[in-house]
Amino acid sequence: MKFIKNNNRIREQDDAALIASYKATGDLEVLGVLYNKYMHLVFGVCLNYLKDEEQSKDAVMQIFEELVLKLKLHEVQNFKSWLHVLTRNHCLMALRKNSKQTTVSLEDTFVENTEIVHLDIDDTKERQLTVMEKCMETLPEEQRVSVDLFYLQEKCYKEVADITGFEMTKVKSYIQNGKRNLKICIERNSSE
Repeated sequence: MKFIKNNNRIREQDDAALIASYKATGDLEVLGVLYNKYMHLVFGVCLNYLKDEEQSKDAVMQIFEELVLKLKLHEVQNFKSWLHVLTRNHCLMALRKNSKQTTVSLEDTFVENTEIVHLDIDDTKERQLTVMEKCMETLPEEQRVSVDLFYLQEKCYKEVADITGFEMTKVKSYIQNGKRNLKICIERNSSE
């Protein structure tokens, strides 16, 4: 899965320079160089969530396509961390979408069968997402808003501060404490 030609001058640039270059020019080769540095990590995260190699390969390509637009819209300070969040959110949305879609084979016996058919569906991921949503609601308002903007809406610290009016140090604190409280709540509610 290579997106780029052999261009050493571009490869030697750091992430911030590559992002700036991509935003200025829209050159997909530059974005390819940047993405190529972390593609193995993206694949690993996808495989961890999706548990399917082919689906994970597809997700890697879809995430690159998302980057083409999203990287131009967001102010990214730490590309590796931002990409990890983007990847995780992509996988969670894919799992949520897949859990709501079920395929039913309409064979002759199925149509003739008058008994109620129960589909055996593993809804573990859906339950986890439901627990997470309920736990988000239990967070104090400042933490909930900050966590939502940072992780789910993929805003950087500065954007969260601008949107909420909170000081930058408070934003970081709200996100860190919110993440910890969310983890504790999820662990407590997942074991029930």
